[in-house]
Amino acid sequence: MEPVNYTRVTEFVLTGLSQTREVQLVLFVIFLSFYLFILPGNILIICTIRSDPGLTAPLYFFLGNLAFLDASYSFIVAPRMLVDFLSEKKVISYRGCITQLFFLHFLGGGEGLLLVVMAFDCYIAICRPLHYSTVMNPRACHALLLALWLGGFIYSIIQVALILCLPFCGPNQLDNFCDVPQVIKLACTDTFVVELLMVSNSSLLTLLCFLGLLSSYAVILCHVRGSASEGKSKALSTCTTHVIIILLMFGPAIFIYTRPFRALPADKVVSFFHTVIFPLMNPVIYTLRNQEVKTSMRRLLSRHVVC
Repeated sequence: MEPVNYTRVTEFVLTGLSQTREVQLVLFVIFLSFYLFILPGNILIICTIRSDPGLTAPLYFFLGNLAFLDASYSFIVAPRMLVDFLSEKKVISYRGCITQLFFLHFLGGGEGLLLVVMAFDCYIAICRPLHYSTVMNPRACHALLLALWLGGFIYSIIQVALILCLPFCGPNQLDNFCDVPQVIKLACTDTFVVELLMVSNSSLLTLLCFLGLLSSYAVILCHVRGSASEGKSKALSTCTTHVIIILLMFGPAIFIYTRPFRALPADKVVSFFHTVIFPLMNPVIYTLRNQEVKTSMRRLLSRHVVC
């Protein structure tokens, strides 16, 4: 009996958000405008925190790393999508797809864990202020940062290892970019066990981060509501904003990654906003509610404008 011959997929075709040329041009302009506003904003946040000796508290250390993560995250998908909006042939190589998938989950997983660390920092600052300098010392902050990078790497490498075990022999069409739910549907073999492992891996990280964040902010809100401190309204406002961001970020993540990978009509749009739009907004929303960072940012800009 002769062995079965098949052609291994060497590239994937990206169908994009729309096949209409006019719609693609409109999306290009909208997305480029958004990208050119958010990316420099993240870079400005990093420069501001690094250049101001007064912004050395753990909060600013984590805000700077959040901006760095999101600036790095924006280079994974966004530039390629902008090029594809103007291209007739939208393809990505198999190796390029796997690389994109790895960094997407590496940085995305690290960011989810960083938000948990920031919630923990907020909890200690508000609920245990006398212990703050002891708990959140520089060594502890760097250890937490190393742990979240390691956690993101382990999470991502598991996803990639499971994908690499699958054969791809056609079809080879993806929606917007390379991501686990889209790529795994193209495997020419039974993927039930792999899907189960991937959903378990994604659910573990996503739900733990989500529940950890909600629990932290719930405790903070209960503590603040029962206190008579002067910063009560500010803390309530900040925590409420952070909870809204968490819901916007982790709601789509739970929808995409914690269920079996079956196509639903809303997948393309939800995946696009979750991967491209919401993460880019996080540092700006977190940072622009901080008066100290805004003041330092104005000083930095004014110095360079004068020069």
